[in-house]
Amino acid sequence: MSPRPLLLKGGRVIDPERELDEVLDLLLVEGKVARSGRDLTAPEGAKIEECRDLLVVPGLIDVHVHLREPGGEHKETIATGTRAAAAGGFTAVCAMPNTDPVIDSPATVGFVSAAAREAGHCRVYPVGAISIGQRGEQLTEIGELVQAGAVAITDDGHSVMDSGLMRRALEYAQAFDIPVADHPEDLSLSRDGVMNEGLVSARLGLPGKPNASEDVHIARDLLVAELTGGRLHLQHVSTRLGVEAIRSAKARGVRVTAEAAPHHLLLTDEAVGGYRTDAKMNPPLRTESDREAVVNGLLDGTLDTLATDHAPHHYEEKEQAFADAPFGVVGLETALGLMLTHFVEPGRMSLRTLIERMSVQPAQAFGIPGGTLVEGSPGDVTVIDPSREWTVDPDAFRSRGRNTPFTGWALRGRAVLTVVGGRITHREPEAD
Repeated sequence: MSPRPLLLKGGRVIDPERELDEVLDLLLVEGKVARSGRDLTAPEGAKIEECRDLLVVPGLIDVHVHLREPGGEHKETIATGTRAAAAGGFTAVCAMPNTDPVIDSPATVGFVSAAAREAGHCRVYPVGAISIGQRGEQLTEIGELVQAGAVAITDDGHSVMDSGLMRRALEYAQAFDIPVADHPEDLSLSRDGVMNEGLVSARLGLPGKPNASEDVHIARDLLVAELTGGRLHLQHVSTRLGVEAIRSAKARGVRVTAEAAPHHLLLTDEAVGGYRTDAKMNPPLRTESDREAVVNGLLDGTLDTLATDHAPHHYEEKEQAFADAPFGVVGLETALGLMLTHFVEPGRMSLRTLIERMSVQPAQAFGIPGGTLVEGSPGDVTVIDPSREWTVDPDAFRSRGRNTPFTGWALRGRAVLTVVGGRITHREPEAD
């Protein structure tokens, strides 16, 4: 059944696709954007939401999320992960394939899609594996994965070390016009590392992952993408030289998009002090010069998308000794607030740029619907209260994961209404 018409009244509508930034009404009918304008009349039976002093933007999209299901339901489920996504203002996420079993067949792609439809909190676009079992040996049946609903392929969680395999993936994926996403890490340089290699790792006595392990792999991927003409997407870029290499490749016309994660924009390896496992992720937190380079890359568009790399783990897993604890942090419920507080409010980034990086360009990079409020587009909308003050409290997360390095951070700005296909899937309770 089609949802009731929904009229969002009097919000500041920001739609970079149309270069629109005005106080308007937005009408959604039959799950799509019907009209925008001043003083719109609500159709009979419509639901009306007052949005004065709020931002009304295209639904946020995260192209790098680990939902853990199937096989890792003690960490997260599709239902809890998508509930967290909606609470964070995301109307769509791309689900990584490093599950158990791996998303390397039409059946597993179909399972994820069906479970997401049943949950109903946001859209989920499965990403298939590049190689069978993510073992880096044999290509999956890319066409069958795409036919089943996969929007991209990646072995994320594992590096594609075989350059020939990466070449074949980029070549075959062109027939289906999908990106090949890669986790850039040369395992021969970083295999035993548990944090960034540098002064902090030396002080803590922990084995490190050098920048070169990421830089070498990024350079390899860019050269192979240039050779094949394929669509490359580089995940969670964290190094200064990596950003520079991508910037240079784009200037040469290489078909590459790339993402930055909030933790690499805001933290350095100093956050690992005290052996904090909630600051352990892969790629690791780097130095201040790397952090600033990633920020500048996001600002100038070298890094097209903001992606959380949401990676929930069970509490007991993260409570192990630092060297034994798994990599990963959660991010779906904190990303928007962190970016508004630490980049938009101080004037480092405009609202338009933030919406481009969190909605418009993720949709374009992965070729998925959304990223605009133009008439006829999906009725996926995020309504944001830019003045809502709140404190990061993992115990209040909708995600099963509590592993965040931002516990206790005071933030300003939050999604208060998430609309997917014209249906409200999340409403933030009024502040106390």
